[in-house]
Amino acid sequence: MAVGQDNRRQQQEESEFEDKVIHINRCAKVVKGGRRFSFAAIVVVGDKKGQVGVGLGKAGEVPEAIKKAGKQAKKNLMKIPMEGNTIPHEIIGEFGASKVLMKPAPEGTGIIASSSVRAIMEVAGIQNILTKSIRRDNPHNVVRATFEGFKSLRSFSDIARARGKTIAEIL
Repeated sequence: MAVGQDNRRQQQEESEFEDKVIHINRCAKVVKGGRRFSFAAIVVVGDKKGQVGVGLGKAGEVPEAIKKAGKQAKKNLMKIPMEGNTIPHEIIGEFGASKVLMKPAPEGTGIIASSSVRAIMEVAGIQNILTKSIRRDNPHNVVRATFEGFKSLRSFSDIARARGKTIAEIL
């Protein structure tokens, strides 16, 4: 009976998260008999309530690479501070040569973003945002830059607490 409960708990935990494949890279190694292919997948996982994570998985087959990336993404979950269904303030995330500018947007704007950033925003639950990928468009670096930007986000209540003021005084 304990095994059945454990399986149900695991299925419930998996169903609460949505995952999206951002990029699949094929790598070829030339050997005596020809070419050996391996695959790397970038997967983003989120609960559409502000929790999101990213993972990179490598394997000889595409489904196995996606599975590994999803597992790693669930280990790297982070909480994003949100104001309604957008971010609290403008931020620029940087990683390597890539920069991602993210701006909060009014209700009804939707997600204005590149495919890599759009996937992250959708699984995070952000519905109104303006983004711009600046400089390089390598999917690995764009995703990492987006997450660096998320790490720098602070909610108004955190800022008010740090300054010893009320939220109304800051706004």
